[in-house]
Amino acid sequence: MRKYFITGLLILVPLAITAWVLNLVISTMDQSLLFVPHRWQPRTLFGFDIPGLGTLLTVVIVFLTGLLTNNLVGNYVLRVWEKLLKRIPLVNSLYSSVKQVSDTLLSSSGNAFRKAVMIPYPHQNSYTIAFLTGTPGGDVKNHLVGDYVSVYVPTTPNPTSGFFLMMARKDVVELDMTVDAALKYIVSMGVVAPEDVPQAIALPDRITK
Repeated sequence: MRKYFITGLLILVPLAITAWVLNLVISTMDQSLLFVPHRWQPRTLFGFDIPGLGTLLTVVIVFLTGLLTNNLVGNYVLRVWEKLLKRIPLVNSLYSSVKQVSDTLLSSSGNAFRKAVMIPYPHQNSYTIAFLTGTPGGDVKNHLVGDYVSVYVPTTPNPTSGFFLMMARKDVVELDMTVDAALKYIVSMGVVAPEDVPQAIALPDRITK
């Protein structure tokens, strides 16, 4: 009975978690229907809600926003809108910070979370997986002797929290591993190990610029 119970858990738990995450995402994105006039909402027109319709609306809004801002008129309107936001004291600092982070993380030309690396942490005799996020800037780099990089060390099993570290480049090893594979390795607490690679690739030189 114990064997059958564990087998059932191994099958149902991933399905349940996947369904829960999808339901959370879809229900959150469906909130965009609140911006639609009441007389045009599905419950008013058909007498019942249509799950996923708000998600489709959200995707269309995001796509149209990107389409409209990729021309001269759209860029001008965006610049005017950002100048307006920057004149509001509290909104200015919040919007600027969020925009800078999102531009760094989501930009296709950025380097944030593009590489999985291995670093000595929390001491020299143990290692963990981290993600390269850039290089130290501002006055911080004036107090660092040598060549340093910035890395994010996610916690297990919740990678949304973690630690930001500045490491000497010579101590950071670039891994022949995709970011997705590294995240699976971290979330599973090492249970879901990535595929083996040849020795020459598995132990590369320290990360280069």
